[in-house]
Amino acid sequence: MLSTMSAETNLSTLSLAILGLIAQKAQSGYDVRKMFSTTPMGHFSSSPGAIYPALKRIESNGWVRGRIDNKKTLRPKLVYKLTKKGQDVLRRHLLQTVTRDDVIWHMDDLMLRFAFMGDVLEREETLRFLKEFVSEVESYLLSLRQYLNEVRESMPLNGKLAMKQGIDSYKMNATWAKGAIKEFERNRRQ
Repeated sequence: MLSTMSAETNLSTLSLAILGLIAQKAQSGYDVRKMFSTTPMGHFSSSPGAIYPALKRIESNGWVRGRIDNKKTLRPKLVYKLTKKGQDVLRRHLLQTVTRDDVIWHMDDLMLRFAFMGDVLEREETLRFLKEFVSEVESYLLSLRQYLNEVRESMPLNGKLAMKQGIDSYKMNATWAKGAIKEFERNRRQ
């Protein structure tokens, strides 16, 4: 799933995932690929055919810099580190406002953004994201419920049940975000 492109950063979800991982610690292309193939990150791409070209694109944009590590061994490896420009791009991407379109079409990107915020953003910036997330999800939930009420009588049972599952999924996302806000606020006082 290679979704979402931000007009501001031109950062795909795959690029966001790679930048976020490298922001956490310098890594080789193999390390990044291994993370994708052995964790839920594989949802974004576990294909070397996508990861290595994305890594090269990120490097050519000046967002990461590769350097040879273990030069004196038989198997030196190229390790990538985030540049200042890469940190700025990642930060701008993470700070983007949560929109209705994000909530409808790019929930994976939103969760990935949230996952990487702790290493890049301040607590207040993460809280702002969570509050925007709750607001957009609850607004969309309202419109989904209104739609269901309008078409309930004419909708087949399977359609109603599928719609209910979608509504329950969004409710769960809002509940999760509200809990995360409470957790952040509780930790702020400690």
